[in-house]
Amino acid sequence: MLYIKGKVLAKLTFIMLLMSHILSLMDLTVIYFFVCFLYFPSSAFVLDPAEEYRMNHKRRGLALIFNQEIFYWHLRLNTRSGTNTDKLNLIKRFEDLGFEVKAYDDSRRADVIQIITEAADANHADADCFVCIFLSHGQNGHIYTYDDKIEIQDITALFKGDKCQSLVGKPKIFILQACRGDKHDDPVTPMDAVDSKIANETVVDAGVMYTLPAGADFLMCYSVAEGFYSHRETVNGSWYIQDLCQLLRQYGSTLEFTELLTLINRKVSQRSVGMSSDPAAIGKKQVPCFASMLTKKLYFRPKKGV
Repeated sequence: MLYIKGKVLAKLTFIMLLMSHILSLMDLTVIYFFVCFLYFPSSAFVLDPAEEYRMNHKRRGLALIFNQEIFYWHLRLNTRSGTNTDKLNLIKRFEDLGFEVKAYDDSRRADVIQIITEAADANHADADCFVCIFLSHGQNGHIYTYDDKIEIQDITALFKGDKCQSLVGKPKIFILQACRGDKHDDPVTPMDAVDSKIANETVVDAGVMYTLPAGADFLMCYSVAEGFYSHRETVNGSWYIQDLCQLLRQYGSTLEFTELLTLINRKVSQRSVGMSSDPAAIGKKQVPCFASMLTKKLYFRPKKGV
């Protein structure tokens, strides 16, 4: 294709040279750019691969954390021991990045919808971005609240351009710590180091979570790839949030965010189940994943004067 277009451009230049004694310079210029636009419409739009999101607004932005430890009995979901450790670590890490963090424990469905709707309706014009984190069980594209479940797509839809104009062109990050299946990931070698200790049993979050499309400038971060268990230690918290927080502390203000997520994938994948009440889980592994609809590079560099 490039070869063909090159031949067209060469022929055009030759013809214009032959006609230079008939047409004026202005006429030749108009013809030249018209043909170039016809054959090379993208040439007028040069993409900068290093372009970054503007992160110098007055505020970093709002970070919502919905922490679900216990559930109404009729849902028959296990208590998520260790999740409060995750919540406290996340609050610390995102506050360090400059976010205004609001955390909610064991919220009912109506309360979650109200809080998220209010956040979507708020004015984010002076904010860099928005973050929403769920620590819960999940199933079939839903995330569980205390008393019910809510569709993730219903949540992300509230932050699309037609509903939340002040976040248009800004990163909208959703972090989901929940199980996405009913299988353990097998180790590829028998030499993986055991991660958990006897006093810190490894359990799983229940349900199935599917990768969901959201829209431009969305980033969906999942604790585990689709179809597999997401592991959580009853003392230290979930593997994914542990490693997310550790690497945010080390590289959160310097490393491009999707590169940091890739590093988290690597770190979590090096873990394996040590102590568990399920003998079949011993030695099993986990790999997180993320779906990026970001259109630029994303950095959380410290704000000037902070």
